[in-house]
Amino acid sequence: MTQDNTWRRTVNERAAAVTITVDGRPLRARAGETVATAMLAHGAAFDRDRTGARRAPLCNMGTCFECAATVDGRPLTRTCLVPAREDMAVQTQGRL
Repeated sequence: MTQDNTWRRTVNERAAAVTITVDGRPLRARAGETVATAMLAHGAAFDRDRTGARRAPLCNMGTCFECAATVDGRPLTRTCLVPAREDMAVQTQGRL
């Protein structure tokens, strides 16, 4: 039998809001959530493949590289592993 305290949130409050820039567009995120999470929440494109089809994260744990982008000047950064922080710059264009 389930008791009332069995199901509880691990975090009571969300972290402070931060602003990251994705392809020149400011996006609001929560400090500590991943960059990929913030991008998905705002519908930001990750990149397009050679045929022009949109790309997006598949695994959200760093194995597929579908979310790779240039983050603060570092190319091929897996955005699903990078916590968002204030003034972070993300470029999704031309990673292939």
